Amino acid sequence: MPTTSFPEKHRHFIQLLGKLQKELPGPMSAFTQLSQKATADGALNKKTKELIALGIGIHARCEGCISFHVHDALKAGATRNEILETIGVAIEMGGGPSAMYGCEALEALDQFEESLKLKAA
Repeated sequence: MPTTSFPEKHRHFIQLLGKLQKELPGPMSAFTQLSQKATADGALNKKTKELIALGIGIHARCEGCISFHVHDALKAGATRNEILETIGVAIEMGGGPSAMYGCEALEALDQFEESLKLKAA
C-alpha cells in the first residue's frame, strides 16, 4: 500500500503555493515567471524540460518536485517509458539515494496514471 498519495500531495502543494504567493508575492511571482519561461517550448519542448526537471527532482530528493514534474511531464505528453528512462538516468547520476527517490517517482507515475484513468471514465 502506498505511503504517499502523490496526486493528493500535488493538490496540497498547489494550495500551499497559493498561500505562499499571497503572503510572499514578490519572490513567488518571480519564481512562477521563471518556472513558466524555463519550461516553455524552445529548442527543447516542454515535455523534455519536464523530464529533465523530474530527473533533477529525483537527484535532489524532493518529493514535491517529483510530484509536480511527474504530473506535468504526463500532462505535456510524456509516456510511461520516457518517465522510466528519466528515472534510470537520475539513478545513474545519483546512485543509491536516487534509486530510493526513483521508487518514489515510479509510485507517483502509477498514481497519476490511475488518477487520469479515473477522470477519463
